[in-house]
Amino acid sequence: MKRAPWRAHLRYQFDKSMAAGPIALIGWLAVISIVVIVIAGLLLTLTGIAPDGGERMSFVEGAWESLMRTMDAGTMGGDLGWPFRGVSLVVTISGIFVFSALIGVLSSGLEEKLGDLRKGRSQVLENDHTIIFNWSPSIFDVVSELVIANASRRRPRIVIMAAKDKVEMEDELADKIGDLKNTRIICRSGDPTDLYDINIVNPQTSRSIIVLSPEGDHADSEVIKTVLALVNDPGRRDQPYQIAAEIRDAKNAEVARIVGGKELQLVLADDLISRIVAHSSRQSGLSGVYSELLDFDGCEIYTLEQPELTGKSFGAAVMMYETSTLIGFCDTQGEVYINPAANRIFLPGERAIIIAEDDAAIKSGAVEMRVDRQAIVAPMTREARPERTLMLGWNRRGPLIAHELSRYVAPGSELTIAADTPDIEVEARGLKLAGDNMKITCRLTDTSSRAELDGLDIPAYDHVLVLGYSDHMAPQPADTRTLVTLLQLRRIAETTGRHIGIVSEMIDVRNRELAAVTRADDFVVSNKLVSLMLAQASENAQMAAIFDELLDEDGSEIYMRPVTDYIAIGRPVSFYTICLAALRRGEVAIGYRRQRPGDTDTRNLAGVVVNPAKSDLLAFTEADRLIILARQ
Repeated sequence: MKRAPWRAHLRYQFDKSMAAGPIALIGWLAVISIVVIVIAGLLLTLTGIAPDGGERMSFVEGAWESLMRTMDAGTMGGDLGWPFRGVSLVVTISGIFVFSALIGVLSSGLEEKLGDLRKGRSQVLENDHTIIFNWSPSIFDVVSELVIANASRRRPRIVIMAAKDKVEMEDELADKIGDLKNTRIICRSGDPTDLYDINIVNPQTSRSIIVLSPEGDHADSEVIKTVLALVNDPGRRDQPYQIAAEIRDAKNAEVARIVGGKELQLVLADDLISRIVAHSSRQSGLSGVYSELLDFDGCEIYTLEQPELTGKSFGAAVMMYETSTLIGFCDTQGEVYINPAANRIFLPGERAIIIAEDDAAIKSGAVEMRVDRQAIVAPMTREARPERTLMLGWNRRGPLIAHELSRYVAPGSELTIAADTPDIEVEARGLKLAGDNMKITCRLTDTSSRAELDGLDIPAYDHVLVLGYSDHMAPQPADTRTLVTLLQLRRIAETTGRHIGIVSEMIDVRNRELAAVTRADDFVVSNKLVSLMLAQASENAQMAAIFDELLDEDGSEIYMRPVTDYIAIGRPVSFYTICLAALRRGEVAIGYRRQRPGDTDTRNLAGVVVNPAKSDLLAFTEADRLIILARQ
């Protein structure tokens, strides 16, 4: 039998409403109630049915009586006359059905919404918030840094979306991040590569976006897909996003830049860590400089307009700041220049790149510059000599570190790789270097064995690098093995009575405190550095470009140089004097490293001081180093 068209249409609309959710169902119940009330009102009016002894009702009066009985079943208790009672009974039963269904719908809808909240699937309604996509061990350091950066902001919010249970994320964050201060964290479960899920965290009104590299074999692909979904969303906002994304393999960087365009700052995690490890191995204390520049708890790099510098040379501008340090500028096209020529003139609209404790502390102007020109010494040339470096342990950053070392060491240098990972000898033979100035040898060695370490004659090496086995072990076991190796090296140094220059890579920042007992010269905490860089890039749109320049062999890099190369140490001098000595060589002095017995080092910077007050008088010894921005 063929169903009537109007009935089929009605059935279709009802099924559609059932799928639409509680609001649509409530609408249908309201329609049913109105239909019942109207029919009852018309029936009472047309038939003249009324309570015994009562007058004939109008339609409005009949509809009102029906409404009262629909809403309250007890109303019909006082009705008189069986005809009127019959109509009231039908209306009352209809009302019971409607209100029972209404309670069920509301209960079901409320339960569904609570379920969405528990699952982390509800819409985020925040504005000016920071979004973090994906979950990785770096997330705790990223959030910790953002909490510090948010201390001066009103009602800051961090929204996290990852393919992980919402409650698990909240519990882990609560366990590993103690004080959130004024920052509130909102977690949502979802797929960061899915456009529908991405819109749950409301990127349209976000302040900045961080895309972490998730754990897994296709991490870079997922990061790129997330960026692609953000920038190509048909419903996206008109103004550009500020996105900081972590990419592991530099081979994928070009694709990521094509996808993200000018809205994207890339942090090449392995490349960043490898360069810092390589540089720190040759210049003890350098990782402390990078940590200070990236840590929101210390001095930071700011990019801001300074109209008073317009028309002044870079050299003159450097000497105008007493409590902050000018290191470069950003032109009107957004290009970054670190340590430009001293006679380069600032143009209107260009922004200064300044190291300062806080942006409120950046003040230029007339100050009393105490410069001791007699203390400045003439430049001297130091002849580069071959270096012997030992690399203990191996991971995917090993080839990058070897290549970075080959760019700087003198001809005749050697790199010995000692590890026991599978195919280590094959990988060592296939290493690509920048030139032929460094010879590579490889030895299959258990780096936690004292006997095998003794066989390497470790004191004969100028530098020792200890890498974690992070490609083959979880972070904690990898750090544990690194700690065992460091303890063995400490014992070897004590036995031989010789100092061994050791730089170690750590994965988890919490193990940095444990490693202090090994007395290594420097530690590079890989996850921490990447986290700091991502957090800074989310706040400063030029940060990635600045560090690309600082870590590029063609740009100005950070060096730790003997203080005696710049000034005479017979008497205290101001940092203004050191700045002038550096400017005369086309360099910028940004700090010093000075270690004294009994000095406190609560931030594990090994005596590093970045951006000192320039007017303070400082006394140095031959062992002290200046932190200099210079071209190679």
